[in-house]
Amino acid sequence: MSPEPSPVTADDVEEAVRLAVETLRQAPETAWDRKAGTLEWTCWETVEHLADDLFAYAAQLGLTTPPLDDYVPFILESRRPGGPGNTVHADRKAGPAGLMQVLQASGALLVAMVRTAPPHARAHHTFGPADAAASAGMGLVETLVHVHDLAEGLGLTWTPPADMCARVLARLFPDAPRDTDPWTTLLWATGRAELPGRPRLTEWRWYNEPVSRA
Repeated sequence: MSPEPSPVTADDVEEAVRLAVETLRQAPETAWDRKAGTLEWTCWETVEHLADDLFAYAAQLGLTTPPLDDYVPFILESRRPGGPGNTVHADRKAGPAGLMQVLQASGALLVAMVRTAPPHARAHHTFGPADAAASAGMGLVETLVHVHDLAEGLGLTWTPPADMCARVLARLFPDAPRDTDPWTTLLWATGRAELPGRPRLTEWRWYNEPVSRA
């Protein structure tokens, strides 16, 4: 039996965002209005959504006074019918370089919050209250799988580190198989791929509870 993966940390989020920005900077400037993989959003909108997720997870983890059972009431705005509702939007006049700055800055906010949050801190989420490690895991899942969507739309190659994928699977997807390729398994767990003998999922979720109680 393989050893239990080490915990998800802020370092994982920092590295994932760094790799994401490094990869996405290779995209042609004219490609950002393409669809992102199987999503109904453009690649530009998908990066905004990812940045918004990272920002929101950081904001939720920063709450220390009640109410703690709902989302921080930032205004969410969709820029077109069917587009993602975000608090974070990038100025199109800043181009793809500016979009990457928005992504990197939002990632840095989550990294900082995960590193400094006290052990008792909990962030509200529909999948259960998230401690710092679960908040890092949520940001990691969003980054890894949405860059997969983006890579499909932009014609790029994206294969994140297997050990990083294994750590987030162990933290948020305790029922996922452990004897398969971690990256393919994460794509399967998020409805984006098939595994041998396992059909592609049409519904999925992660679990924020500590693995021992999941």
